[in-house]
Amino acid sequence: MYYIEMRHEGLKRYRRIQGSDKEIVEAKSAMLAASWKELWERKQAAEKKRNEREGYLRRFNDKKQIAAEKTLEAQRAIEDVNNILSFTLKVKDVIRWEELLPSSDYSVSKPKQPKLLKAPREPQISDSNLYSKPPGLFYFLLLFFNSDKVKKLAFEYSQSYRDEQKRLFNSSHKQWEQEKNNIERKNEDLLNEYKKDIEVWENNKLVFLKRRELEIAKILEKKDRYLKKELGAIIDYCEMVLARSEYPETFPQQYELSYNPENKLLLVDYFFPSLNEVPKLKEVKYNKSLDQFKEYLLSETAFNELYDKVLYEITLRTIHELYEADVIDAIASIVFNGYVKSIDEGTGREVTACILSVQANREEFLEINLGNVDPKACFKALKGIGSSKLHGLAAVAPIIKMDKEDKRFVTPYTVVNNINDTTNIAAMDWQDFENLIRELFEKEFAPEGGEVKITRASRDEGVDAVIFDPDPLRGGKIVIQAKRYTNVVGVSAVRDLYGTVMNEGAMKGILVTTTDYGPDAYKFAQDKPLTLLNGGNLLHLLEKHGHKAKIDIREAKKILGEKVDD
Repeated sequence: MYYIEMRHEGLKRYRRIQGSDKEIVEAKSAMLAASWKELWERKQAAEKKRNEREGYLRRFNDKKQIAAEKTLEAQRAIEDVNNILSFTLKVKDVIRWEELLPSSDYSVSKPKQPKLLKAPREPQISDSNLYSKPPGLFYFLLLFFNSDKVKKLAFEYSQSYRDEQKRLFNSSHKQWEQEKNNIERKNEDLLNEYKKDIEVWENNKLVFLKRRELEIAKILEKKDRYLKKELGAIIDYCEMVLARSEYPETFPQQYELSYNPENKLLLVDYFFPSLNEVPKLKEVKYNKSLDQFKEYLLSETAFNELYDKVLYEITLRTIHELYEADVIDAIASIVFNGYVKSIDEGTGREVTACILSVQANREEFLEINLGNVDPKACFKALKGIGSSKLHGLAAVAPIIKMDKEDKRFVTPYTVVNNINDTTNIAAMDWQDFENLIRELFEKEFAPEGGEVKITRASRDEGVDAVIFDPDPLRGGKIVIQAKRYTNVVGVSAVRDLYGTVMNEGAMKGILVTTTDYGPDAYKFAQDKPLTLLNGGNLLHLLEKHGHKAKIDIREAKKILGEKVDD
């Protein structure tokens, strides 16, 4: 069992999210954190807008308008809590699994191909007219005189000109080559950077798609487990239903659920808003002569009536939402216990009291037309228990009380159906191993009415599971310790189990391991209320209940990173 406790001081919210799947718990907590963040940002934005509006009105000395807007805001708050029950009748509370599936594609844009730099045109020798006749008056004068000496001089002049032009061309071409090489290097850098960006983008996209595929698989698995009416899945589903229910920001929306699959009873411990979390302000007026705002609250009688109405409506609304969302008929009856946290004026300490309790059977409740009922009268018709004045916070005994005496007990999850003859149980996750042991003993004791509960993650400390055997002769409390070991279990572990049996007041202790026990361990267990089950016994117990697995210690040590004996 995994759990995350979440708090938001600004919103004064607290939630404990738990479940048998770590990733789902983390996903649910992340969704809740995002929801709270969005709610807090909306609240801050609304507060900022109100302050800006009030500041604007104050600058123009329009304080009557400020009072009018504060009054409107107060009236809306009272109207919201007055419509708690009617609001839920307008929405469908069934969880649509397809809406939970992540539908968005990878939103990060693919890197754009870089715009490559263009190299300048390569200079050509003909561009400089190198072989054309050299210009200039001196050259033409030389050509005018028709003598060998002059012709020679003209040829030398022309050759010199061509040589200079070639030198200039070569220099220009070399400069072009350097510029071209620089551009090619820059283009190569741009292309390499683009290639890296593409690789990063594709890797991120692949991670995103795999994560989305995993999320989809988890949600579909959760849906499948719910449709199969697995215990943990039903509780998770009901928690999702209540988490989606919208209430005023000041309401705590804190609850704990427990489900009994045998009689299909859902137990809800729900925490109501306290007296100071329900709005009292009804009007604000501005006194011009005193330059003061005066707040007018609901009368004590009116507020007490409103508070009681809110609590009755939350009760009916919660039961309605759970029944309406129950599409697999997993719930035959709901017991709702309403709690309020308050400050004891005598001690100054916070106290928690159950102030109402009601049990509503499915068929009876679904016959009620909630749109026409008086909430208090409906609660009484359901034979609910509670003071006639709920605002007095008088405690009552719950119809059924959630078992909270042993805080170690947690919601189990299924393992045995996922193993086969290739599964090496000596290399299993230690929590999966503890749940496997619980399931096996549940199969062993359930036919006689026995109940097996797994305790909070212990990592081989204390009790891993407890059997409550109702048999009048051999029954009682039996404690189990599960040792997923790759080495022989020594006598110290058996001594520890015996001490635990004594401390727990149990009638017997069972030690289960994937290996075997040393001679001293077996000797110590003689004539004591202890049973030692080794790996062979464990495989036999699996086969007895229709499952196969293997125990390969050498392979397990390699998987677990332990030293393998030669």
